[in-house]
Amino acid sequence: MTSQRSLELTSATALVVANMIGAGVFTTSGFLLEDLGSPLYVLLAWAVGGLQAALGALCYGALARRIPESGGEYLFLSRALHPAAGYVAGWLSLFVGFSAPLAAAAFAFGAYARPWFGGAPPALAGTALILAFAAIHSSEVRRGAQVQNGAVLLKVILILVFVAYAAGRTPGLAVDSPPPFPAAAFGVSLVWISFSYSGWNAAVYVGGEIREPERTIPRSLILGTAIVTVLYLALNAVFVLSAPAADLAGKLEVGRIAARAIGGAALEEAVAGLIALVLLSSVSSLVMAGPRVYAQMAADGYLPGRLAVASGPPRAAIAVQAGLALFFLWSATFEALLTWIGFTLSLSTAAAVAALIRLKAREGAALAVPGWPIVPWVFLAGVAAMIVFTASQRPLESLVGAAVIAAGFAVWRVQQGGCRRR
Repeated sequence: MTSQRSLELTSATALVVANMIGAGVFTTSGFLLEDLGSPLYVLLAWAVGGLQAALGALCYGALARRIPESGGEYLFLSRALHPAAGYVAGWLSLFVGFSAPLAAAAFAFGAYARPWFGGAPPALAGTALILAFAAIHSSEVRRGAQVQNGAVLLKVILILVFVAYAAGRTPGLAVDSPPPFPAAAFGVSLVWISFSYSGWNAAVYVGGEIREPERTIPRSLILGTAIVTVLYLALNAVFVLSAPAADLAGKLEVGRIAARAIGGAALEEAVAGLIALVLLSSVSSLVMAGPRVYAQMAADGYLPGRLAVASGPPRAAIAVQAGLALFFLWSATFEALLTWIGFTLSLSTAAAVAALIRLKAREGAALAVPGWPIVPWVFLAGVAAMIVFTASQRPLESLVGAAVIAAGFAVWRVQQGGCRRR
């Protein structure tokens, strides 16, 4: 698949930021506070999640310098590990990497914006949002990027304004001495947080449309991850320190609760508007990035050829992703989507970093990997810990994720058997 390289560092970084800042940061910390028992542990979990994302960004940057094309994990694993592994990664991207998060972000938007749409069901508003951005990103690559950049810039500015306003008005709650460190609960919390940080690898999915990809992609991954980590820590400090822990623990709408404690009903509604804007740009970024993976798979003969494109936006792939997202939007619960996505995507990113280690062993000094060998191995160790804790604490969602992976391998084998018979 050939494409015009029209995206620069600003657009690539904006794509990373937009993919990362979504529903998770505004809905997770209440549950974390309930499980971990201390605001300090919650902030520590967000810091560790940011570090894990940064390690992954360094590894993916090295892969992007070596394979600077569109396709993400599908392309990396196909080239560096085995075509079967790449196929399964693409399979996961189709269902778990983009379509399911797109549904989750659209549902969250509908829930926050419900009062503004006459009480319409969240899935209905989410449907309209998915279809609208599918149309925008089907029109032309540069136009979609301009919409994306503008939305990202506006939401980052508004988040900074909110944090600055809140910093001078938090009631200065005293934080009690934290309870004993809950290792198992902390490990599970990182899975939820990994969903909030997912997207740190977004630029690799459109690598074939980025100018000077060997330089631009690694920079965009690190820059975008750093920006989001700082914003996440600042936001969550406001959330968990602005209201009593008892008011926040176990609650989804921590942003609303914190804003109400700081500035009353007016600030609460303003923050709800900010969250809606964040979700808008998150939906836009998912619609922009995901279909490039399916188009690359189609160009390689693993999906129907109609999904491939010679140039311009992959309109057929955008339509397929929109259809899958609408299915998830109307059939799955929000909580199940978050856990399933975090677990399964962790396995996919770990496979890509394992592929990097294999490439490094094969090519030696010809392949530069920042922080080798510590960075990739620490990243893999972190993923392994999260997977073990999730499998023990959330077995049903873990089994569903494993079943999706097994189904991908099964489809691969059937497809290869059909090719041999032909």
